[in-house]
Amino acid sequence: MSGVPEVYAAIAARLPYHVGAAAVGLSPVPGSRGSDADWVAEQITAAGRMYRFRDRRVLGVLWWYSASMMVPAPTVESLVVTGMALDPAAVTLYLHPDGRILAATSDSLCSAPGAALRGVFESVISAVAAVTGAKARTLWAVAADSLANRVLWSGGTPELALSLAADMPELPTPRFVNVNGRDYVRRGSCCLIYEATGGPKCVSCPRQLPEERLARLSAL
Repeated sequence: MSGVPEVYAAIAARLPYHVGAAAVGLSPVPGSRGSDADWVAEQITAAGRMYRFRDRRVLGVLWWYSASMMVPAPTVESLVVTGMALDPAAVTLYLHPDGRILAATSDSLCSAPGAALRGVFESVISAVAAVTGAKARTLWAVAADSLANRVLWSGGTPELALSLAADMPELPTPRFVNVNGRDYVRRGSCCLIYEATGGPKCVSCPRQLPEERLARLSAL
């Protein structure tokens, strides 16, 4: 396997619904815009319009929850499928008109994916914290859970998530729980969607009793 096209061909064969597959018809934006505080502020404002919600701290966490699922996805999918890493610093994000990030691609490879992810996470987290008042520690916790979930969703193992996290000292160590023979992320962060929408908490939300979370996971 010699380059990016071959890596994407392998990903498409194994993961037909990979995060780059939905890019058609969406607006491409360089992932580097995530370190631009003005651009991030615009995305937070767009999220506020979509959710009809004004608390920018909550919106910052919620927006980063979505973005942190997409930013590492090409890197994780390529590692799981091919053992080669698409570069998170070369990611293009694809935006829906309402501001949601619905796809991501990368146009180059890298040899140190953990270190590259750390640099990208650090730059975006700094921008989000600056424009929303969300705590960096909270945003790093969200990134840890998002990274671990993306690994599992791509068919990877907890060990892969832990190896990537080992290169990011700011990142809380991902935790996992096995329920009915399947691994799930034992989340340490909350996306705060229930605060913005008034809806129920996510199945794996840490802001519920452990036994309630286990019961909901078991019922999946």
